[in-house]
Amino acid sequence: MLAAVLAALAPRPAGLYLDATVGLGGHAAAILDRLAPAGRLLGLDWDPEALEIAGARLAPVVSRHEWSVPEPFHLERANFSEAAAVLDRQGEQTLRGALFDLGVSSLQLDRGERGFSFRREGPLDMRMDPDQPLTAAELVNRLPEAELARLIAEYGEERWAHRVAREIARARARRPFSTTAELAEVVARAVPRSPGLTIHPATRTFQALRIAVNAELEGLAGALEGCARRLEPGGRLVVLAYHSLEDRIVKRTFARLSGHCACPPRLPVCSCGAEPLLRPLSRRPETPAAAEIARNPRARSARLRAAERTADNR
Repeated sequence: MLAAVLAALAPRPAGLYLDATVGLGGHAAAILDRLAPAGRLLGLDWDPEALEIAGARLAPVVSRHEWSVPEPFHLERANFSEAAAVLDRQGEQTLRGALFDLGVSSLQLDRGERGFSFRREGPLDMRMDPDQPLTAAELVNRLPEAELARLIAEYGEERWAHRVAREIARARARRPFSTTAELAEVVARAVPRSPGLTIHPATRTFQALRIAVNAELEGLAGALEGCARRLEPGGRLVVLAYHSLEDRIVKRTFARLSGHCACPPRLPVCSCGAEPLLRPLSRRPETPAAAEIARNPRARSARLRAAERTADNR
């Protein structure tokens, strides 16, 4: 959804823009190309391999323009939840725009050795930051059955979570899981096939494990609010979410920061922190067109939400 991201973010050739999940640098390169000669881009990512690829992708963009700033882009290894801390370390207080492209990257899905995909044989890893200690194998092999079922139900929204957890527990009692293929095979046996099922039966379980390993939902609301408070008036916050759990957090955060109180009606004083900080740019999320889904099937679940800073009340 590159065109939609650029239209929503509306980058201008001045000020600082944040790509909080830079990945392979596709969005970042297009944004940077529109920031010459005086804009700057800060890109964050947990994955050192992704940062290396993104840096190589951004360098030619810099060489195509004459710049009046000494460092048009800067990449830093950090999670999006650390955005405020990174900005503070660099002495940056104001953003003109920020982009969050959530979820897993193509680099991680396409490399079997990273252990994210049930379609590629690899170790049960799923770490976006390879230096983090927790792996998917540890969760699958060590969590009690009831806790594993809760995790799969909550983060995967899998209706057959208890059956999946039971089958995993039975299989690991014979031999611990070590590969993605082993896990996908067991999960596929546990999830009944139905005529309307269009995704692999292991999709939701793998999503749940990935979210848990990387704590993807923790800190998302806080990171969005932190960036919203640093936006200058008219600055924009754009988020791409790929499943309902992410999108729900984004929707609720935007609503609260747009002044929509979520407190019970009988509560005499608002305690949810609602304030008119942002103005959503549309009532509903934007979704990819059929032509884009045909070109890139992974885009089918994307939901884009964007909001504009309306008040200077940091």
